Amino acid sequence: MLLKRATLEGIAEGRITLAFRRWKRPTVRAGGELRTSIGVLGIDAVDRITERDITDTAARAAGYPDGDALLSELNRRPEGVLYRVALHLAGDDPRAALREQDALDDEAVAAIAARLDRFDRSSRRGPWTEAVLRLIADSPGTRAPDLAASLGRETQPFKRDVRKLKELGLTESLEIGYRLSPRGRAWLAARDSEG
Repeated sequence: MLLKRATLEGIAEGRITLAFRRWKRPTVRAGGELRTSIGVLGIDAVDRITERDITDTAARAAGYPDGDALLSELNRRPEGVLYRVALHLAGDDPRAALREQDALDDEAVAAIAARLDRFDRSSRRGPWTEAVLRLIADSPGTRAPDLAASLGRETQPFKRDVRKLKELGLTESLEIGYRLSPRGRAWLAARDSEG
C-alpha cells in the first residue's frame, strides 16, 4: 500500500487516521504493519465498505476536504472493492537504527556475508550484491534507472535487489537514488581489508 508523502506526514502528526483504497484483494491486514519513510505504521482495521460509507468526517480523517473529493480520487480507478483502512504511526523503522550500526565485529561481517552469498546463489543472473553495493558507493544519488542501465539490467528487478540490501541496513534511499549507509560502508571496508 503506497501512501503519498503528504499523507505520511499527516499520519505522523496524528491528523490522518484513515486511508481508502479500491483493491481486488487488500494488500494489508488488520494487526499488520507497514514500513514507510516516516516509520512503521500499525494497521488497526481493514473494512470492506460502500461509497455510501464515505462521509465528510471520514474523508477529513483521510486528509481530504470532504467525501466528494475523496470519491473523485477513488473513482479514477473504478475497478475493485472499496476498503477503509484505519492506521497509526506505531514507531520508528528498525532499519534506520540498523543502518547506523557500523561497528562490525567478525561475527557481524560473517553474518552479512552469509546473507549476501544466499542472495547471490539464488539469483538467476549470478552474483550481484557486491557489484551493486560498489556501484551505489561510487554513484550516490544517481537515479535507479541509470544505475540499472550501467549494469545492463532492467529498473524494477534492480530496485527489488536494492530493497534486499536495504533490509540488511546496507543502503538507504535518497530523494533520488541511494547511498550506502554507515553499516554498508563499514561492510565494504571490512571486505576490502580481507583482500
